[in-house]
Order: sequence, then structure tokens, then C-alpha cells
Amino acid sequence: QVQLVESGGGLVQPGGSLRLSCGASGFTFSNFAMKWYRQAPGKERELVAAISSAGGSTNYADSVKGRFTISRDNVKNTVTLQMNSLKAEDTAVYYCNAVLKVVADLEVDYWGQGTQVTVSS
Repeated sequence: QVQLVESGGGLVQPGGSLRLSCGASGFTFSNFAMKWYRQAPGKERELVAAISSAGGSTNYADSVKGRFTISRDNVKNTVTLQMNSLKAEDTAVYYCNAVLKVVADLEVDYWGQGTQVTVSS
């Protein structure tokens, strides 16, 4: 069974840090690009960070650039989002996403259940 399970969310004060982790099983993790999305209350889901299958390339939303770092371990089948200097606007449910391009116009993707991050005094 394919599983992506996020962990590490919780309540943190502004300026604090959290490390989110996503453990994968049931598919060939090293073939998939990995992404972190988030969805805040009343807002649409947005891409936060992405990393290529081998970890050679990363991309970040402008709003988190310089504060968040995405990384992966293809031996442990995990992807991590280190979140520093957290702001209230970072409050959201964070989702782990695995993506594989099969053919030119077809992608396979899997989603985790999400983990809540709340940044509040």
C-alpha cells in the first residue's frame, strides 16, 4: 500500500522553528520528485518547496525562500522540510506530495494526509 505520512507539525511561536518529515512506503521513492504544499484556512493549496528525485535541484516559493529548506534521503525514503523564522502566515496544513512523470502528458502522484503547523504567540 502506498503511504506518505507527515510528522513534526505542531504549535510554535513566531520566529521559532519546526522540522517536518514525510516517510514514504509502497513505491520507488527515489524515482519521484517530492514537494511540500500547504493550505491555510480559507486559502487555496500552494506549493512551498520541491526537490528533484536525486536531490540535485530545489525550488521554493518566494514567501519561504531563505527560511525553509527541503531535503531528502533516498535510503531512508524520507523528505524533510526545515522551517525557520516562522511567521503567523506560515500557519497551514502541510502536505507531502510525490510526483512521477510517466509520459509526456501523464503524471502519477501521491499525497500524504497532512500535518498541522500553527504559528502563534
